[in-house]
Amino acid sequence: MDPWLLLLLLLSFFFAAALAHLFFPSKRKPLPPGPPAVPIIGNLLWLRRSVASDIEQLIKDLYAKYGPIITLRIGSRIVIFISDRFLAHKALVENGAAFSDRPPPLPATRFLNRNQHSISSASYGPLWRLFRRNLAANILHPAKIRLFAPGREWVLGILLRDLRSKSQESPDGGVVPMESFKFAMFCLLSLMCFGEKLDQKAIREIKESITDSILHFRKLNVFSFVPRITKYVFRRRWKTALALRQRQKDLYAPFIRARREQKDMENSAEGERFVHSYIDSLLDIKLAEEDGGRALTEDEMVVLCSEFFTGGTDTTATALEWIMAELVKHQGVQGKLLEEMEEVVGQKGRDGIKEEDLQRMPYLKAVIMEGLRLHPPGHFVVPHSVTEEVEFEGYRIPKNASINFLVAQIGWDGTVWEEPKEFMPERFMAGGGGEGVDITGSKEIKMMPFGVGRRICPGLGLAMLHLEYFVANLVWELKWEAMEGEEIDFTEKPQFTVVMKNSLKARISTRGRP
Repeated sequence: MDPWLLLLLLLSFFFAAALAHLFFPSKRKPLPPGPPAVPIIGNLLWLRRSVASDIEQLIKDLYAKYGPIITLRIGSRIVIFISDRFLAHKALVENGAAFSDRPPPLPATRFLNRNQHSISSASYGPLWRLFRRNLAANILHPAKIRLFAPGREWVLGILLRDLRSKSQESPDGGVVPMESFKFAMFCLLSLMCFGEKLDQKAIREIKESITDSILHFRKLNVFSFVPRITKYVFRRRWKTALALRQRQKDLYAPFIRARREQKDMENSAEGERFVHSYIDSLLDIKLAEEDGGRALTEDEMVVLCSEFFTGGTDTTATALEWIMAELVKHQGVQGKLLEEMEEVVGQKGRDGIKEEDLQRMPYLKAVIMEGLRLHPPGHFVVPHSVTEEVEFEGYRIPKNASINFLVAQIGWDGTVWEEPKEFMPERFMAGGGGEGVDITGSKEIKMMPFGVGRRICPGLGLAMLHLEYFVANLVWELKWEAMEGEEIDFTEKPQFTVVMKNSLKARISTRGRP
């Protein structure tokens, strides 16, 4: 075809399309505003390497230009970001049923959650309700949580011995506690998951498998762009992901089978079975919506166990490190926290702070709340989606679009919090302005470190207990100070959670008491 004729045809086509848009505008509402996009690639800004490494700063810059709700395109996927706390409340609370779905997983990564057979990934419906209700009733119910109090004491002992040992072995008394925090959380979660105290070798293997999977998962974002092609271009990443999932199955399967055998033996003996673990609850689940009420497969239980670990280990350890870093920097806050504990348990104290003491420590709760407001472990909630296309704030929100809410930006809102980037626990005490803040956001959102609405993190109560219990005892037993001549670096680094770029290093010493 003659090039000039081809050019004329293309110009005619675009002219006709422009006229059609002018005289016959679409009745559909537009998507929220955002930067220009092209087919296959999406927004051209993804071609800049700096953008991918600092997505949060990009979103912040786009909000200044387009407003509090924006649209990005990653390949063919529509991704919507919301930073305003009022819009977040309107979507997740006032219209919670419509905004409680999950976007479909990429075809290349469905194996990671066995086609959305986990609490965090399941579509809003019967399967999600079944999984969440099982976790809430059998593990996270307050009565069940109290049964693990001896386990928390056991883990606290492991943590304190580990920190003291590292301090004694260090020439300058400096300790980098993050790995100790993580190991302690894995000790506790493995007990809750499998119903037994595992040896350190088994715990470390589970910890390494989860950590490796989390770090590799970030590399799977490439499958957002033309997954049918990238699956073959990046075969090595694909094979590594498969190997990591198989590694988890090899680690968990023996525990699953052992619990199943124990259950069968007890049932055959007609004895009363009381084994309190997450695995035991999973063995009792029947998927009524599938195959006439079948039991969970071993692969599905592996996915749910993996989710149980990732939901309660890295997040809690990360929050614990940020809070302890602030207490190292703010010695006055640490001292005030110690004074409150001495008032509750006496200056001589006892063998640690007990769980029943925590309810009488409002300043401790203020420290935890301020830590979560200023340093939420996740700066975004797990992406939401709408069950059906809806109109929201004059825009069209398509089904299957990924909807993201900026947790950190909402917690740093200067119209709500005075000096929002400063660590001031007193703001959560009487007269401080933050007293009585509802962390669930049911009436109003001022901070949402656990999300809000129907998909709020089911482990909120357990996470708060763990943070209060471990922070209280770490301060009660040990004095935390900055290394001589060094300042704490609060620079952030995104991983699975948002961690300290340079891990906390502190000088710790045992508190002497009469």
